[in-house]
Amino acid sequence: MKFDVIVVGAGHAGCEAALAAARLGLKTLVITINLDKIALMPCNPAIGGLGKSQLVKEIDALGGEMAKAADKTLIQIKVLNRSKGPAVQALRAQIDKKEYEMQMKKTLENTENLTLRQGTASKIIAGKDRTIEIFIESGMKFIAKAVIITSGTFLRGRIIIGKRDYKAGRMGEYAAMNLTSSLKEIGFRMDRYQTATPPRVDRRTIDFSKTTIQPGESNPISFSCWNEDKVYDNIPSYLTYTNEKTHKVIRDNIDKSPIKSGMINTHGPRHCPSIDRKVINFESKKRHPVFIEPEGRYTNEAYLQGLTTSMPAEIQQKILRTVKGLENVKIIRPGYAVEYDFIIPNQLSATLESKMIENLYFAGQINGTSGYEEAAAQGFIAGVNAALKILSKEPLIMKRSNSFIGVLVDDLITKELYEPYRMYTSRAEFRLSLRPDNADIRLSGEGYRIGLISKEQYGKVVEKKRKIEKLIKEFKSISISPVVKNNEFLSEIKTSTINSSISIYKLLKRPEVKITDVMKYFYNNNKNGSNNGFSNETLKQVEINIKYKGYIDRELLNIRRLSNLENYGIKKDTNYFDIKGLKYETQEKLSNIRPDTLGQVSRVAGISPADISILMIYLKQN
Repeated sequence: MKFDVIVVGAGHAGCEAALAAARLGLKTLVITINLDKIALMPCNPAIGGLGKSQLVKEIDALGGEMAKAADKTLIQIKVLNRSKGPAVQALRAQIDKKEYEMQMKKTLENTENLTLRQGTASKIIAGKDRTIEIFIESGMKFIAKAVIITSGTFLRGRIIIGKRDYKAGRMGEYAAMNLTSSLKEIGFRMDRYQTATPPRVDRRTIDFSKTTIQPGESNPISFSCWNEDKVYDNIPSYLTYTNEKTHKVIRDNIDKSPIKSGMINTHGPRHCPSIDRKVINFESKKRHPVFIEPEGRYTNEAYLQGLTTSMPAEIQQKILRTVKGLENVKIIRPGYAVEYDFIIPNQLSATLESKMIENLYFAGQINGTSGYEEAAAQGFIAGVNAALKILSKEPLIMKRSNSFIGVLVDDLITKELYEPYRMYTSRAEFRLSLRPDNADIRLSGEGYRIGLISKEQYGKVVEKKRKIEKLIKEFKSISISPVVKNNEFLSEIKTSTINSSISIYKLLKRPEVKITDVMKYFYNNNKNGSNNGFSNETLKQVEINIKYKGYIDRELLNIRRLSNLENYGIKKDTNYFDIKGLKYETQEKLSNIRPDTLGQVSRVAGISPADISILMIYLKQN
């Protein structure tokens, strides 16, 4: 059977890849081990968070699905780091995980050009005329112009609980045992990672009176920039803590922990350590937070964020019962670790296409990442670029300077991974410019160019941008005189009074002055209402642009400097060993990574400024 695009896997990467390709008019097939587990959340039932909500917002601005599905299925949403600056604020939505699966499957099933097929991919080979052939374990063969591998944790997946282990991609699901050998035969360099998840418990056996409630927002808000803000359901989470008794149980049984017994010897995510590793690494710490999160509206299962472990099930029960509120708790599903194969991602280009086999793409945890959001972002990029290549259109290359997605992809293809990669705000040099609140302004133009954002949607963003610029210009032109009434207003909002005229623009540069107070005072009697026809979202953008202008301008200058290096393209067949003056280590690294630009070279570990200068001279001469 022949298709334009085949996507192997239907997790968060696979869903975004398939939807992007199909919506761009390509005949697309999704092959997945279990059609009832599409877009499953095997770990925490949440979308977003620090660094991650930027990815979700950017996928949304470009025309992806994750934020829309989150809005339809969330049971709580909140703003993180509200008291801090806009660069590190983020949205996090608690999701009804079963509803999310159903919603995403419904979207896939009702998308034109998209076909779902249950099966386990077992072999991949380069076919004729740059096609790719995929074989599934039942013996069937499928042929496509492009293939995207989004296999998650299923490649030779191995579940570990205490001293027990068995082959599985996730708890209760078959592993894909044969695809790894097929990829290695092609020549891909591969390695192995592990990740883990906490036990799920029956919320009816929790004493919530001993915990602290963690409610969501009660104000109108939405994840997708294309949806109207509204007040959503607000099913709370709860906070409790481990204690000395908890840590004693862990220490007394530490020999049974797979990370101590030798059952696990692969690298796991340092940013999300198990509770046994926390106790080992932070001996002096008296307690660790545990967030009790609902898994959905209609289930009694609760997720214990902060209590990840793969210790034996009976030890997990003992650990939990030392925690306040969990003294009588019953485990529904034990925590476990899973080991799996991944490819070394520096074998990919910025489109996530393999440098070795044309028209073969990789996205998600197979690229050494962790997290639903990181996977979805890669899936979207791979799906779009596979489609654009088939359509003979310009690729979508995301840059560090314009998106967190660009940071993610660039890090994967230029840096060495020592653990599963997770996005943080600190990874982005230009995070003040790459905020989640301005993702639509930054990227909807690209979404419109590639064909996933409608003319009407893009027109709304253009109008929003026009209004932002108009109001900033207006604030620069309006002066406040030092009359009694104005100074009384300034005293009311707890800022210093004035002796000479000052523009509203300069007044708003003061940290304590809020744009809502300014609009209320100067525009309250306006016929268009207290905000003079400007939305709250527009006002927020105006305020950020004014207050942080100096910092933003500095970032823009650095972005221009970075773009100079990015403008130096490097041919794929460059022989680095022929370039005189480069260190042998540099020649070897660049021969393996095959960077596309001089900018990428500058971010490879161990590359010196002298190496970059030599390469720049070489590129100018050639």
